[in-house]
Amino acid sequence: MTTDRTLRLATRGSDLALRQAATVDEALSRRRQAVELVEVETTGDQLQDDLIHRLGKTGAFVRSLDKRVLDSDVDAAVHSMKDVPTESPPELVVAGVPERGPAGDVLLTPDGTALADLPEGATVGTASLRRAAELRAERPDLEIEPLRGNVDTRVEKLLAPALQREHERRLEQAAGDQDDEDGDSVDDLDLESLSDEALAEVEEWFDGLHEVERRATEREIEVEYDAIVLAEAGLARTGLLHAVAFERLPTDRFVPAPGQGALAVTALDDEMGTEIHERLDHPPTRVATSVERIVLDELGGGCVAPIGVYATVQGTVVHTVVRVLGRDGTEEVTASRDLPVEHHARAASNLAADLREQGAADLIQRAKREEPDERKRENS
Repeated sequence: MTTDRTLRLATRGSDLALRQAATVDEALSRRRQAVELVEVETTGDQLQDDLIHRLGKTGAFVRSLDKRVLDSDVDAAVHSMKDVPTESPPELVVAGVPERGPAGDVLLTPDGTALADLPEGATVGTASLRRAAELRAERPDLEIEPLRGNVDTRVEKLLAPALQREHERRLEQAAGDQDDEDGDSVDDLDLESLSDEALAEVEEWFDGLHEVERRATEREIEVEYDAIVLAEAGLARTGLLHAVAFERLPTDRFVPAPGQGALAVTALDDEMGTEIHERLDHPPTRVATSVERIVLDELGGGCVAPIGVYATVQGTVVHTVVRVLGRDGTEEVTASRDLPVEHHARAASNLAADLREQGAADLIQRAKREEPDERKRENS
């Protein structure tokens, strides 16, 4: 790869995006290629209060970065593969697909409760139509509530209620008011009357918390979640995987989104794109994510229908699991098939065609019809 100039690499400015871009930076730096990260604000970043599936067409987190590539302001852009639309400008290519991280989802709870053990009617947070439908299929009694924000923000929202109660309990105990039947809040306590020793004990507890837990003690609570569901890869890349108790959800039931856990480096279809491909591409990950994206594209679900596709290369075949659900989780069309690596693109198209005939097309069309009704209810 050329070493006489710095490669400019576009990325979103979130902590997760910067960490993902840093992994690409490190891989290229090992090839003696200097890299400069260029932070770009995207449409998805600007609409913080909207759920992801309501941001319009797919690509809300991608197009602003790719435009910088097309305008030659930067050489390439780093994306989460699952955010990359299956259709893109012809002069743009997914030049590099690094080795995939964990692809599955995890259930996070403040106390380590498993999905099967959540109380009836428990509140679970997610911004994903797919995760919501898979949760409803598994546990129809659950209350699914919207959850938006960066990975650390979502974790803070989960942890805030329990941690704030614990903080208040410790302050009341330190003040000798733990048996106060008036139910005074922390704000009502005379903290100045606490001894240095009592305050030191509370501060020691607070200092022993993870950074995300400390921020949670100060977060305003809007919804109290019993659990939330996130991608394991995002938690791992932000260093939060062990900051909170979690359960890995089985990928045959909670089938991941196409491309989940993988990165995509887009570039112009030129010499630079070829060089990035040669340095970064992990062939098994490219084959697996190609299968997933072909199935998604052929089904035409976009981001308005609950669709999970997960492929893994196993020798000469690509083991592929697909799950298409209705939004309420009561109906679904599923398939599990081994596709030949050599002809994986054609085999993936055939798999999608079979799923359409089995009823997947009807579920997707119904989901598309429900989207305007849902927006109308929310705006009324």
